[in-house]
Amino acid sequence: MGHVSAGPAAGTALRDPGLQPERTRLAWRRTTLAATVVAVLAAKSALRGGVSVGGAVGGALCCVLWLGFLALAHRRIRLLAASAEPGALAPRHATATVLVTVALAVCGVGLLL
Repeated sequence: MGHVSAGPAAGTALRDPGLQPERTRLAWRRTTLAATVVAVLAAKSALRGGVSVGGAVGGALCCVLWLGFLALAHRRIRLLAASAEPGALAPRHATATVLVTVALAVCGVGLLL
């Protein structure tokens, strides 16, 4: 009986190094779009029923958080585009991104209540 080769040897699969950074850039763009939707809906919610001090502060906070996330995401997208093999996300940037994302979600929920 003969041996049928199914492609490259196990563990040596061909890899296109350009695909992973591209998928990661697209994921950052989708996440930025989702954050934009949250910020817009939070601002809309803050203006619903007239402008109040709490609503204005909450809306402004959501906008500031969104701008912070946008800056972090844009930085990461630029780094991914600049190199064929980009480095890992720095822990401080990862932490900042998580904190801004959670704060934006909390701010959005706070405006809905």
